[in-house]
Amino acid sequence: MQLQSLRRPLMRFFRRRRMALFEQMFELSSSDKVIDIGGTAFNWEFTKAKPSVLLVNLDPTTWERENLRKIQGDGRKLDLSDHSFDIAFSNSVIEHVGTWEDAVCFAREVRRLAPRYFVQTPNKRFFVETHLMGFFIHLVPFGIARHLVRRFTLWGLIKKPSQERIDARLKGLRLMTAADLRSLFPDAEIHQQRVLGLVKSLIAFKK
Repeated sequence: MQLQSLRRPLMRFFRRRRMALFEQMFELSSSDKVIDIGGTAFNWEFTKAKPSVLLVNLDPTTWERENLRKIQGDGRKLDLSDHSFDIAFSNSVIEHVGTWEDAVCFAREVRRLAPRYFVQTPNKRFFVETHLMGFFIHLVPFGIARHLVRRFTLWGLIKKPSQERIDARLKGLRLMTAADLRSLFPDAEIHQQRVLGLVKSLIAFKK
């Protein structure tokens, strides 16, 4: 059994809904220039409008097709001019960039590159940790969580990771609250995406 095959239907459902929200919020059009920091082509399958999108992530490959162009770059420091895009977009990336200081640098780049932006991240207070696919595992201290991941998350049960890999996965994830996002993006509004009445993810946006 592959974890990705279990996650894919849910991922497509939530991404489709999120991209529809993004498209509606910003009245997206083919004339818009968008930078997607940390993203892939996957998200852009779900938009009706086809803006010019620059994808920037750590993958060294570069390519160009239709309205998408991909380059390598670190979202904490990008060699691109101020306000060179109409909209900066980022989906489920900021929680992976490292320390709080790294997140500050990432947020600063988002705000520098475009006057409007949309930054989504999972809600730390939601009861499911969606990267590991486990209940409440992200709310317990690291020293305890590292011993629970293998038995109490789908990722641990299916992948059977080494302790070293578990530790790296946990250390590479810094989930955020609404207060964290407000601190990083003081000029933004915070939108809450809900599932069953509970806040699953948070979006800092400026229109």
